[in-house]
Amino acid sequence: MQLLNVGYGNMISAERIIAIVSPEAAPVKRMVQAARERGMLIDASCGRKTKSVIVIDSDHVVLSALQPETLSHRAEHTDTTEEVGLGEY
Repeated sequence: MQLLNVGYGNMISAERIIAIVSPEAAPVKRMVQAARERGMLIDASCGRKTKSVIVIDSDHVVLSALQPETLSHRAEHTDTTEEVGLGEY
């Protein structure tokens, strides 16, 4: 399982991401409000301004204080990194 750092020490599973979008559009704001009402909203922005909204395949919505471009770049590099094993001693 590859984890994606969504800012300030918060991680989510990179394989479960459906979309990373900007929070300014009205449909995205409605989606965030609906997720909040259903109890499916995860606020990983740590009190900072929300700059991206991440939609997960489990119908959860994650708020992040990082730009969508930054998260996209991190997700691309997460896929190419190798998992670190314990190795032989």
